[in-house]
Amino acid sequence: MYYIIVTGDSGSLGSKIAEKILSNTKFGVIGLSRSWKDKEVEKGKYLKFYADLSHPESIKDLFLNKFRKNNLKIYGLINNSAYAYDDLITNANIKKLSKMYYINVLSPMILIKYAIRDMLLNSTKGSIVNISSISTGTGYKGLSMYASTKGALESLENNVAREWGVKGIRCNTVAPGFMKTKMTKDIDEKDQKKIFKRNCLRKEIEIDYVAETVVFLVSEKSSSITGQTIRVDNGVI
Repeated sequence: MYYIIVTGDSGSLGSKIAEKILSNTKFGVIGLSRSWKDKEVEKGKYLKFYADLSHPESIKDLFLNKFRKNNLKIYGLINNSAYAYDDLITNANIKKLSKMYYINVLSPMILIKYAIRDMLLNSTKGSIVNISSISTGTGYKGLSMYASTKGALESLENNVAREWGVKGIRCNTVAPGFMKTKMTKDIDEKDQKKIFKRNCLRKEIEIDYVAETVVFLVSEKSSSITGQTIRVDNGVI
């Protein structure tokens, strides 16, 4: 069996993506989250492993001592996990900013590194999907630093696509609009309504639809799509 790695699979979007992969594709899921500490599950098509992506140096051990030793072949990678440090650039805190870059940029890079190495080892024409944000193209107060990490993922995507397309390995990005998740739960209702007014449909983005797009891009159904950023944002104005 081939597996798709989903980071942050204990969160709202990550869990929905994992659910849809298991129900709509032939692939298994390897979930990576800090929530799985002391309760890792290795059963059937859904394997859960503890991973702290604020420490990207730990990723190598996951691939060598968890995946490869157990002959877990990687077909796909979904870089969904994220840390949001929201503040004005004039208040930038180096410690928080560094943590955000480790989780949002450096760890996805290292995960891509080892996922592609596994694909090459097994001659797999695999697929990588990064989760970005509409904040990369639409300004929001307090999100400049967060948006910069997601913009890095979008730049990474089209260059990885160029580097490895010759081996049949694809890389795309999904940039969702505002969704009600653990990361956005502290935004009050008044501000939420303001955000909704900035999209054509005047409503929040359904997590289910974002997950459907991600699963489509990671699956073989999108075999001719690579190097693209797909915005699922209800048409942000």
